Parts: sequence; C-alpha cells; structure tokens
Amino acid sequence: MEATIIDADWILEGFAADDAPLLHNDAALVVVDGRVSAILSQAEARIRYPSARREGGKGRVAIPGLVNAHHHVGTTPLQLGSPDHPLELWFASRLALRDVDPRLDTLYAAFEMIESGVTTVQHLHSRAPGTPEQIVVTGKQVLDAYRAIGMRASYSMALRDQNRLVYEDDALFVERLPDALKAPMRVYFERFTLPLPEQRAVFEALLAAVAGERRLAVQVAPANLHWLSDAALGLAGELSTRHDLPMHMHLLETPYQKAYAAKRTGGSALAHIDRFGLLGRRLTIGHGVWMTESDIELCAQRGTHICHNCSSNFRLKSGIAPVNRFLARGIPVALGMDEAGINDDRDMLQEMRMALRVHREPGIEAPHPTPAQILRMATERGADTTPFAGRIGRLSAGHDADVVLFDWDAVTYPYQSSDIPPVDVLVQRAKSAAVKTVFVAGDAVYREGRFVHVDKQAVLAEIAARFALPLTEAEKERRQLARDVFPHVRRFYDGYLDGMGDEPFYRPSGRY
Repeated sequence: MEATIIDADWILEGFAADDAPLLHNDAALVVVDGRVSAILSQAEARIRYPSARREGGKGRVAIPGLVNAHHHVGTTPLQLGSPDHPLELWFASRLALRDVDPRLDTLYAAFEMIESGVTTVQHLHSRAPGTPEQIVVTGKQVLDAYRAIGMRASYSMALRDQNRLVYEDDALFVERLPDALKAPMRVYFERFTLPLPEQRAVFEALLAAVAGERRLAVQVAPANLHWLSDAALGLAGELSTRHDLPMHMHLLETPYQKAYAAKRTGGSALAHIDRFGLLGRRLTIGHGVWMTESDIELCAQRGTHICHNCSSNFRLKSGIAPVNRFLARGIPVALGMDEAGINDDRDMLQEMRMALRVHREPGIEAPHPTPAQILRMATERGADTTPFAGRIGRLSAGHDADVVLFDWDAVTYPYQSSDIPPVDVLVQRAKSAAVKTVFVAGDAVYREGRFVHVDKQAVLAEIAARFALPLTEAEKERRQLARDVFPHVRRFYDGYLDGMGDEPFYRPSGRY
C-alpha cells in the first residue's frame, strides 16, 4: 500500500519512562494503512518514498492525538439551564434539561474536541431512558455520530441500579416527599430503571455493534459506588473479565461520596470495590478527589489508573485532586473534561494548562507536574485507559497514526525564546487556532479549520433550529419537577458529613 509522509520541524514520538519527551527534529512520519511505519529524516523519506503523498511541511510540528479520557455530553448542562451547583444538587437541577438528539449532541462536542487536537474520546453515557431496545438505539446513534466524523471513541452506557437522585434508596426518598411530588418522582425514576439482566443485554448489543471496527470500541462503566448495588459491582467485574475490557468508574468525586462509602461499608470506597476484584490495571477511577493516603497506596499497589477532571472539579465544588501524590506514587493519570471545561467547551489545550497550573503547590521545593507530564497525561496515559491501549497515544512504529499538526508560528508569534523546550511551549501557549490538521488512523478528519467528513455549520444550524422550538409538555413537566424537588434534595444532605474525619482527607502540604 502506498505510503503517506507527514513532514514536520519536529515530531513528538512519545515519552520515555521518566516522562522525557522523545523528539525528532526535521523528521518525517511514514504512514502506511493508517499506521506509523517509521520516523525518518525528511531527506531519507524523500529518497525512500519519492512518489508518496506528502502532508505537513515546514513550520508544522506533530504530536500524538490528544485523548479526552472522561466525557459525557455535547450541549452542556449550563446551556440547557442547569447552573454549576455542587454535584449533589446539580443532579436535581439537571432533571430540567431539554431532550437532545444524541447524534447532533455528539457531533457538537466532537467539533470542539477535534478543533483542540483530541482524536480519541472516552464517552461515558451516564443515563438514557426507555426500554433496552430504545437504549441500544440511543447508543448506536452516538456511535454513528463518531463514525460519521471519523473520531476514535470508546463508548459505554453506564451501569447503575440504585440511588438515582440522592445517596439513598429511591423509594425511601420518595416516601418523604410531599404527596404532590411522589407520583411524578416515581414516574421519573421508572424511566431510568432497568434490571441488571437487561443492562447486561444492552452492553452485549452495543459491544456487537462495534465488532471489528478500528476506531470504535465499547467498554464497561460501573457508574459510581452509590449508584451500584453489590450485585452490580459483581456484574461489572464479570463483564470486564469475560470480554477483557477496561472499566471506567466515577469514585470519590466529592466529600459526600466519601461519607456515603463510610456509611455503607464502614470504610473506604476503594477497599470495598477491591473486594469485588475491580481494582487493578483494567480500572480507571474518574476523579478520585477525596482519596485518602491509604486509598492512594492501595491504588498504586493494584496498578489502577486515575482520570483527573480538573475543570469539572472546580465548577461543581468537588475539590482539588491530590494529583502530585498520584504522580509521586507512580499512579498513571489521564486527563478528562467531563461535561465541559472551564469555558463551558471542550478545549483540551486549555484543560492541560488548567491541570498544569492548579497543582503548583506553594513552596520552592513543593511538588508540581511538568508540562511533559501533563502532555503525557493527555496522550499516552489517556490512551491506556481505553480499549485502544498500546495502539494509540504515541507515534512509535506500529501505532495508529492519530496525529495533530500545529502551525508553530501560530503557537509562538511574535516571539518565543529557544531556551524553553518545545513541549513546554506547546503545553503553555498552543491555542485551538494553531491546530491545522488532525488525522485519525491516517485519515485527515480536520484540515485548515474545516471538517472533512461532516458539515459543521449545517449541524449547528440544525441544533439551533431544534432548540428554537417551544418546550414540549414533557420538558415543561420535568422543569417544574426539578424546581419542586430541589429543596428536598438539598435538605437530604443537611448534616450528611457529620461525624466524618476519622482518617483525614489528603491536603497537599496542609496548605489547601
């Protein structure tokens, strides 16, 4: 098969074990059948492949495609009317969200991700109403959107079977509501209630839907400890083992979740799921903000991954994750943008800078992540949390050619001292406007501000037209339900943290 040559002033192949960037200057990436065949000097590539199609060129730099390792939706909750409440109240506020077409919603987020250099997304579908057949259709619509735009995606429909609004049984919560709210709240819960055998069937159907595909995969997503019975935890482990698939699980995002784990198990959330064999190299913990020192140690011993969602933690008042402690213990850390980043969009370049700056602890000798570590989190470490691990996240020979080309002048203009290493410059200065071409498995999906396979403006126009329609009766009812139930959700958490603190939450240097 004919080769494609991607020329660049420098190419980031990946990172060494000590996080040192592996850079190739005046280099050429040789791509055959969508995979990296070799990295050569540009002179040697011209000699070996005189008739090859050429991409890139002078003034371009190439890095592995970025990985958004934790993602949920397109149009954001804020766009749809839900402010940034603390997480537990935010769940109630989100009852009011409008119905969104899954395909259009997925494309909306994909546009923003690809424009900022994201080639792979871990799509964690939190919930979908309806019968098993309807839920499978929804999942296939999401997959179809990624297939159409050409993006690589690891998709999951979250496994959850309890405590759908607050951290207690749905029926117990409903019984304490005023009579006028009991029936509509029961109806709402019923729309999202599916027995575990039927959830297994949904998973198997979606897994079959991507069989043999190069850019799409399905993995296991046990939602969170409070959303999962012990039977559901067991099912998650079984599915992961049977299909040899990774798992991604929200855990310890807020202090209320830490308190829930203590009330339910008498100890740590991590220790509890470890009893079901979930901790290990197959598992990624989403957030992990409120892990204790013993949790961190257990995570490191088991080889479990963590996905850091910096902006989301700020927006929902969840706290600052102990990322420096994770890194010090050798825990692999990925980066995700959750519902949306700090600017209510999916700009992965900005998310990297957020993570870089937030964890610069006070003090000359205090720990902090380097730009190289941050970029590794957003590439190789993110890749390792997906079913594509070992195939993406680097530009080494044999890996899929998921490549982002930047215009280096657009990154550095009007000046940049050569004393600063190029990776440091890229992480701290690159903006989406400098992203010129994005390849997924050697296929150019974005070039010079235009999407190759999908008409962005037509999609945005269709989204705008749909939201310009009046609210449906069902949407109006959910909006009113959200307003009515919100104070009862708030009241549920009054005093919820009382008595906590037997083992102190980790706080870097005691200064945060």
